[in-house]
Amino acid sequence: MTDRRVVIAGGHGKIAQHLIQVLTARGDRAVALIRNPHHVDAVTALGALPEVVDLENASVEDVAALLHDADAVVFAAGAGPSGGVERKDTVDRAASVLLADAAEKAGVARFVQISSFGAGEPVADDAEDTWKAYIAAKTAAEEDLKSRQKLDWTILRPGGLTDDDPSGHVTLTAPPLERGTVPRADVAAVIAALIDTPAAAGKTLMLTSGDVTVEDAVSAV
Repeated sequence: MTDRRVVIAGGHGKIAQHLIQVLTARGDRAVALIRNPHHVDAVTALGALPEVVDLENASVEDVAALLHDADAVVFAAGAGPSGGVERKDTVDRAASVLLADAAEKAGVARFVQISSFGAGEPVADDAEDTWKAYIAAKTAAEEDLKSRQKLDWTILRPGGLTDDDPSGHVTLTAPPLERGTVPRADVAAVIAALIDTPAAAGKTLMLTSGDVTVEDAVSAV
């Protein structure tokens, strides 16, 4: 029983829902930041405390107030496949920057950012505009986080996400890593473990399914 307060931006997302269940099962208190009030019952049923806030329009002060007494913050928000080019920037980049600003203001040092394979790498000229915008936003969010001295940040770049049952076995390493897939449930397990791993601060990590248990993979970091 760890009894930590972990605030998750994008609290109704698929990875976040798995993470809420992992945190709750081990005795942590998960706070789900959600934009849609219709999602309150869903995240509550998973064990989270819901907080309705629109990260595209909220102020730093608004968000910092929600981080009061938090032990860690997880950025799991995203515009989604139907978000369009503009919202790739306002959610995948700007909302991450806002959350990091709020974490600094609230004095919450531990910050785990869910990024993506492809971030920080060149994008093919013939790639779709939405993919280009997505990678540009994720890369900019990473660069912003890396510039912050007050946060103990970890950037996690999972491979292709699936809804398969968790295997509990992953490959977790500094870039580069061959492309692969990973169940969202395993991503959540890795995030939960990273929160409790101070040695992971200041690292950018790639994640796919693999042969090493989550516990051993995170310990090796």
